[in-house]
Amino acid sequence: MENKRPVNLDLTQFKFPLPALTSIAHRITGVMLFVGLVFLMYGLDLSLSSEQGFAEAKALFDNALVKFIIWGVVSALLYHLVAGVKHLIMDLGVGETIEGGELGAQITIVLSVVLIVLAGVWIW
Repeated sequence: MENKRPVNLDLTQFKFPLPALTSIAHRITGVMLFVGLVFLMYGLDLSLSSEQGFAEAKALFDNALVKFIIWGVVSALLYHLVAGVKHLIMDLGVGETIEGGELGAQITIVLSVVLIVLAGVWIW
């Protein structure tokens, strides 16, 4: 009896549907938020330590790399929030069909991109 299961799957050969990609991105942004909280908590701790710490934190947040990191964390938060609301709406029974899932994924991406661009304008 021969085993016909694939031994080495090359995931790049598969074309995932848009709802699957948005679901994967939702999980990735959750991890990004978890890691990004380390930077945000450091900034909060520094700013609350003393008046001098607040001045240091304010000067630190003027750095372009720090602004980019903050924009990344805010972007992850916005995407994760929009995708989470989509999942809550789906839990109510709306958009559970294949077409509804595709439309929900498209709305999630468009709304997230708009919010992320607006956040970038606000941060920079």
